[in-house]
Amino acid sequence: MKKIVIGILAHVDSGKTTLSEAMLYVSGSINKLGRVDHKDSFLDNFRLERDRGITIFSKQAVMRCGDTVFTLLDTPGHVDFCAETERALQVLDYAILVVSGTDGVQSHTVTLRKLLDKYGVPCFIFVNKTDMDGFDRDKVLSQLRSKLSPACVDFSRDISEIHEDIALCDDALLEKFYASDSLDDGDIIEAIRRRKVFPCLFGSALKLDGVDDFLDTLSRYTAPPQYGAEFAAKVYKISQDDQGNRLTFMKLTGGELRVKDVLSGRNSDGEKVNQIRIYSGEKYTAVDTAACGDVCAVTGITFARPGDGLGAQSDTGMPVLEPVLTYSVVPKDNTDIHTLLSKLRILEAEDPQLNVGWDEISGEIKIRLMGDIQLEVLQSVICERFGIEVGFGEGSIIYKETITDTVEGVGHFEPLRHYAEVHLLLTPLPRDSGLVFNSHCKEDELDKNWQRLILTHLYEKTHIGVLTGSPITDMEITLMSGRAHPKHTEGGDFRQATYRAVRQGLRSAQSVLLEPVYSFTLEVPAANVGRAMNDITRMKGSFEPPVTVGDTAVLSGEAPVSAMRGYSREVAQYTRGEGRLSCALKGYEVCHNTEEVIASFGYSADSDADNTADSVFCSHGAGHTVKWDEVPQHMHLPSVLDTRRSSASQNIGRDFSGYKSQKDIFALDKELMKIFEQTYGPVRRKVYSEPKRYKAPDYENKKRRKSLPGDFDGTEYVLVDGYNVIHSWKHLKEMTEENMDAARSLLINILCNYQGFRKCELILVFDAYRVKGHEREIEKMGGITIVYTKEAETADMYIERASYKLAKTNRVRVVTCDGMEQMIIIGAGAIRVTCDEFLEEIRAAEDEIREIIGE
Repeated sequence: MKKIVIGILAHVDSGKTTLSEAMLYVSGSINKLGRVDHKDSFLDNFRLERDRGITIFSKQAVMRCGDTVFTLLDTPGHVDFCAETERALQVLDYAILVVSGTDGVQSHTVTLRKLLDKYGVPCFIFVNKTDMDGFDRDKVLSQLRSKLSPACVDFSRDISEIHEDIALCDDALLEKFYASDSLDDGDIIEAIRRRKVFPCLFGSALKLDGVDDFLDTLSRYTAPPQYGAEFAAKVYKISQDDQGNRLTFMKLTGGELRVKDVLSGRNSDGEKVNQIRIYSGEKYTAVDTAACGDVCAVTGITFARPGDGLGAQSDTGMPVLEPVLTYSVVPKDNTDIHTLLSKLRILEAEDPQLNVGWDEISGEIKIRLMGDIQLEVLQSVICERFGIEVGFGEGSIIYKETITDTVEGVGHFEPLRHYAEVHLLLTPLPRDSGLVFNSHCKEDELDKNWQRLILTHLYEKTHIGVLTGSPITDMEITLMSGRAHPKHTEGGDFRQATYRAVRQGLRSAQSVLLEPVYSFTLEVPAANVGRAMNDITRMKGSFEPPVTVGDTAVLSGEAPVSAMRGYSREVAQYTRGEGRLSCALKGYEVCHNTEEVIASFGYSADSDADNTADSVFCSHGAGHTVKWDEVPQHMHLPSVLDTRRSSASQNIGRDFSGYKSQKDIFALDKELMKIFEQTYGPVRRKVYSEPKRYKAPDYENKKRRKSLPGDFDGTEYVLVDGYNVIHSWKHLKEMTEENMDAARSLLINILCNYQGFRKCELILVFDAYRVKGHEREIEKMGGITIVYTKEAETADMYIERASYKLAKTNRVRVVTCDGMEQMIIIGAGAIRVTCDEFLEEIRAAEDEIREIIGE
């Protein structure tokens, strides 16, 4: 019997909990069919959930279908509780995404799809409410394929049609289908598991229509993951039972867990498992042992937090969805503020996204929330669990900061008998990438233990920006170099140096303020669509052309959270209750009113003593502070940016600034040749004399080109180091200061013209070796071959290998000013052309092209 953990997700009001109820009832797991509107559903057992008719906390139920035991996790659908949904995704084998047949794919549905992509969860789609007026199967399928994935396949059709649609989603399956006109279940299971196919089925959960077929499909086309023998578990939820026992919910991903086993974590040397519970709804069964694939709750463990990996299981990374509002919490009764803080810490252990903190300046407790509904629920929870009445201050937007350019951050900490220096590289990343920390520091420069300590210090702190003091995001911070003293360095020294390096880099960079943005769907009576469009424009939002369905107009778009707060109440007023606004967090974008927001914060980076960018150096036996902008003049290690520029330019390994003329370059060639021949012996190259100028082709007689002497087959290859040329030609280099893509495109156009005139084989090579995971790309454009190197392969390396192969039977010229390439190029029998010489050739060719056109 196979075990499958499957979660059910949906936009609020899509019928997610109703489908859960129907599946449990049809499978025989429950005897009575409850309903959300009757407040008696099996999984929505919390009072606030039944009162509001929404799911607030994820719940667990066990059901059997044939030879499959499903652990079903019902998750919240409201955007305010999406963090609870994201935590549940960490333990899913498969997901069920419920889409309303009448509302279609909504903004939060797209957000859920992105979460499924991030965690790599295979997904089945159930289109609900197909019995209601307004359902259009073709329209919904079109939305699924355009907004979720082109691989959404209608599994309600004839089996041969299903197989054909599945085959179109994968090349290997397509070949097999053409060979046999069918696919077996194993092929389909693997395609679903690899997220090549997303099965779609239709029905009405309230009327139990299509639920049987859906369960059969789940049972038939799912397979359990492979588990290891060593104990491993992922914690995804923390809660409390009626007796106040702390419950740690986890899924076993390896080995087994027994009562009285001792578990340990980062913050604990070991705690004993007192009880193992398998929950289904409110009830549970106590067991002595939990095995791979089981989802259980454990008592006796207090150190674990959601996202923690136990045993051989790794921790989960940073969450995708984060709160965008911060509120102050104040007791309405006589409760001491510190007592309230301790109670809120208990709730923070259950929901880390609350991020409970104490603001020493204002003397207030601060928490982070997703929206007003979560605020109201939290207020009720605090009252019911702790008997404390609380109020909340007006919420404020959580802004973030990032940078636009790559900079070096240097931190030096050297008071008397202390020493540490850290050099970091701060690189901007695409929007909503978060923070990425890594190390490219060599161990012979800085011991591995010190490197780990520096990375720990990067992770442990919420680093803030220099514009408003808001958290930084969307950048990669890489440890490039560092130095310790054999006697005087202590762990705390690297903490100081690391923090200062981050701040010094931020002060050196061009910072950008980011604000949260909603994706929204606004439904209003057609008569009110003009008002709605004006409102969105006023809120600095954007929207697609309105879609009219009957008497209702639907607007979809995005707008700043700061502008849309409270707009749902405004919609209800001007539409007299007939309008509906649905919002989901899209992510962070550049703030629309940066200057206004910065002024409202009144933050001064120079006055922030807790986050200083200055360094401490030792002089005359005492430490003294050096301002952040003067640190580069005092630092003990060379700049990592200077090293990077040197390795990427034509001056690698040697200063070529003294070689101004062609005569100087030729002299250097002779010097390199002498070194090469002393090491490897004389070089015997094919004879080839480069013509001094171009001859215009005789278009009338179309004379054939003479054959080349020796073993040459008559083909001339010109290999061009792209970025080397761009940075050598002044007009292209100036373009890179604004737009590297424009400079690259111009170079390609120039070389296309040159190749067409010379009739040579021209290969243009660009470095892509810094792009992690990049595979080599080769494309043809305008007669030339363009190569983008793979990860860990420089343009130099590619050109050297190509020269060695091609020069055996072809005439090969290499365009570069890279001194390190010269020796290998000469030894391979190729001829080096400097970038300046090549520019002269280009201009001569262009002149002759103009002459021909003029004639």
